[in-house]
Amino acid sequence: MKRTLKEYDTIALKPDVLTEPIDFARVFGREGPVHIEIGSGKGTFLVQEAKAYPDVDFLGIEWANKYCRHAVDRLGRWGLTNVRIIRADASAFLRDRVPAESVAGFHVYFPDPWPKKRHHKRRFVRKDNMAMLIERLKPGGTIQLATDHEGYFEQMQEVASAFRSELEEIEFVRPAGAADGERTGTNYERKYICDQRTIRVLAFRKRPAGPKP
Repeated sequence: MKRTLKEYDTIALKPDVLTEPIDFARVFGREGPVHIEIGSGKGTFLVQEAKAYPDVDFLGIEWANKYCRHAVDRLGRWGLTNVRIIRADASAFLRDRVPAESVAGFHVYFPDPWPKKRHHKRRFVRKDNMAMLIERLKPGGTIQLATDHEGYFEQMQEVASAFRSELEEIEFVRPAGAADGERTGTNYERKYICDQRTIRVLAFRKRPAGPKP
């Protein structure tokens, strides 16, 4: 018997949040570091991170309605208070609603690789979006990326290399839900590991303001 997905108003951000820049202190009811996951799927990363780091606030952005509903139900059943999710186009939401220097970390795990060359322009990790992520990061904030697609990984490296003055490469920090042999612990990674695909990761830190190296 298929379980009915519940809606949790405390987890799902309402559309009216999109009418003005988001105030994270108002959303979470406190001041604290905010991490954003782009492409949250069914919420595996968000559940594990929110449980492991109760002093950190997490926001997931997911466009697919069926996945977003699963994530809301899952997060709500755990009774987590430091996580929210919104159904939105990530690029538009970040551009229009997330203030500059307001985010402590971005997580982009297994974004759609759009493998056909004519579709590469649809990939999330491209120069304009990377510039936007950097602008919205606090100094010292981090960006973590993961993919199973070799061509997309090469594009990620190329895009990041264009921002050497703003970003320094650092060691990738495995999320709390990653088991032995895993890098991120997401459902997609587990599927790709079963398919014997190579998982590639990158991580960067925003350099502090000041003279460029």
